[in-house]
Amino acid sequence: MRIPSMLRPALLAAAALFAVAAQAQERFITVASTTSTEQSGLFGHLLPAFEKASGIKVRVVALGTGQALDMARRGDADVVFVHDKVAEEKFVAEGYGVKRQEVMYNDFILIGPKADPAKAAGKDILAGLRKIEAAKAPFVSRGDKSGTHAAELRYWKAAGVDLDAKKGPWYRDTGSGMGPALNTASSMNAYILADRGTWLNFKNRGELGIVVEGDTRLFNQYGVILVNPAKHAHVKQADGQKFIDWVVSADGQKAIADYKIGGEQLFFPNAAK
Repeated sequence: MRIPSMLRPALLAAAALFAVAAQAQERFITVASTTSTEQSGLFGHLLPAFEKASGIKVRVVALGTGQALDMARRGDADVVFVHDKVAEEKFVAEGYGVKRQEVMYNDFILIGPKADPAKAAGKDILAGLRKIEAAKAPFVSRGDKSGTHAAELRYWKAAGVDLDAKKGPWYRDTGSGMGPALNTASSMNAYILADRGTWLNFKNRGELGIVVEGDTRLFNQYGVILVNPAKHAHVKQADGQKFIDWVVSADGQKAIADYKIGGEQLFFPNAAK
């Protein structure tokens, strides 16, 4: 049936209003998280299961941990899901978060050229970094105040390397997420500290491979925190808590454990430890 031209504007307006109303009724939360949980593919695996179980959609904003916590401090997120325990505990102590709960862990690894020009290979991250600095071998840093960047700086300090004094052309700050930083390292054939999850999902490896792994200092814990509604009244407390409760539940923990690439598990649930 042909619609008279005089009615078309009214119908278009009604359709637009319907779309706005439908969008307004959509139930969702905003999770500020790390680039590693996004770029590893974990959320692509995890969130459909939560959405099916709860009817709540999750909008993820993937940033470095420091930026994710700053976003939550401004009240622009309902939940944070990050991996810098010291920064997370400070966030809660300052009253911005309700409670920190541990969710899962994996580990950091030192990636570098397969030829390993700095002879950094082994199971000691501190010795590896000292050799990279001594050789002035190209090293890529995220430089973005992320959890990975914070860990990298801790390792340099523990290795006795004063980056303020030793930085030079060999050390490249990128200010980018894990995936883009790995791309930079691949193009430069450089060393880089990465989380194992993102590395396993990373395809553009070039001549890079794992140089250092297995050091207990490379342990990488993730936590989840509800943003405090006492600071920001618009925080979706009930739905945000439902996400947290699910991710630490038996179902959520199983979903995390089930995420594998090439048969290799990326994250290990430990909420119940």
